[in-house]
Amino acid sequence: MGRLETGIHKGRLTPAEYEANFSDLHPSLDDHEALVASDRCYFCYDAPCMTACPTSIDIPLFIRQISTGNPLGSAKTIFDQNILGGMCARVCPTETLCEEACVRNTAEERPVEIGRLQRYATDTAMAENKQFYARAASTGKRIAVVGAGPAGLACAHRLAVNGHEVTLFDAREKAGGLNEYGIATYKTVDDFAQREVDYVLSVGGIEVLNGQALGRDFSLADLASQYDAVFLGLGLAGVNALRTEGEDLHGVTDAVAYIGELRQATDRADIAIGRRVVVIGGGMTAIDAAVQAKLLGAEEVTICYRRGKEHMNASEFEQDLATSKGVIIRHWLAPKRILDKDGKVAGIEVEYTELRDGKLTGTGDTGVIAADQIFKAIGQTFEASGLGSLHMEAGRISVDGEGRTSIDGVWAGGDCVLGGEDLTVSAVAHGRDAAESINRALAAGAKPAAAVA
Repeated sequence: MGRLETGIHKGRLTPAEYEANFSDLHPSLDDHEALVASDRCYFCYDAPCMTACPTSIDIPLFIRQISTGNPLGSAKTIFDQNILGGMCARVCPTETLCEEACVRNTAEERPVEIGRLQRYATDTAMAENKQFYARAASTGKRIAVVGAGPAGLACAHRLAVNGHEVTLFDAREKAGGLNEYGIATYKTVDDFAQREVDYVLSVGGIEVLNGQALGRDFSLADLASQYDAVFLGLGLAGVNALRTEGEDLHGVTDAVAYIGELRQATDRADIAIGRRVVVIGGGMTAIDAAVQAKLLGAEEVTICYRRGKEHMNASEFEQDLATSKGVIIRHWLAPKRILDKDGKVAGIEVEYTELRDGKLTGTGDTGVIAADQIFKAIGQTFEASGLGSLHMEAGRISVDGEGRTSIDGVWAGGDCVLGGEDLTVSAVAHGRDAAESINRALAAGAKPAAAVA
């Protein structure tokens, strides 16, 4: 079976091609490279990179520790603020966060490689299974954490370190959430997401219950009556619909589900891909789906985005990565109708768009792009049941600055809350800060969570 065959097929590439295509996007620095990279840091006292980090890692300190031959000390500096620092080093859009703020950009237009240095330090600690934290004496308090993604894991770890007993509920077969099921395979190789989960859980005091879904197996009221506090890190499980004719045709695929399927595949040759692929969307998921379609052997891959390049949620680095892999990105195109032949996708009709008085408007001009597979990557929505009277706003859970919800004894964080940023690092910050708030509340003798109507 060759890559030129029409339709959606498996095994478009040779085993060697699959191996090469899905190798590590940014291999870890070796010791010498790390020393050279760390030497470029000015170790700013009032470091803008640190301000730009959602978890406020002391970046100048951890880089100085690397430069002095102390990668384990560097890892502890990182983990003190971000226990998922290893994954964040791989997937964070550093080009729009810490590295964009780096003062090296002013003179050289090339920042210190903060992300790769962070990976070097955290990988060193994990390779040596260096544990920096010991649990405090038991408090006798029990906390339920719903969702074993970045927010839930960060919250559970910080609570366990403080001596609480944590039960971590997750609807999927594996813990990890977005890190396990939603990140491009080439960004996190060698089953790193699960190795990081194991590293986090090794602190002890955390019981993980998989295959347990809120609203199906238990309600918030159940947890509130059985635990001293509850943290909700539910993520975004729903997917927006295109709402166009032909959306239900064979060959129209949810990009998030597809990325998850690829992440769980033991043999990438088992993952079918079209010859001509169109991805609808302009965010990180669209880029990840498009790049991986190319890496799986698709001949033509086109991203269609309804607005301009400057409006895309995907960073410029990610857009450039996609084009370097042969992905075509077309702007000012909105899906109008999916075309079919014998019940299968044959193409997509698109309408050209423009901004009129600040409002996106169709021009009436249309065109057709041939395709045998179409990925929907137009955003995810929060879907949850069993929340009782929990206050919602704009379709997300409403929280205060510490992650407290409208119900006493219940906190929330990550993408499921109002203001969630769809970033691993931001979710970690939410979970960590909520854990500190929970710890303070329990230490102050707060009453157990109230029953939920």
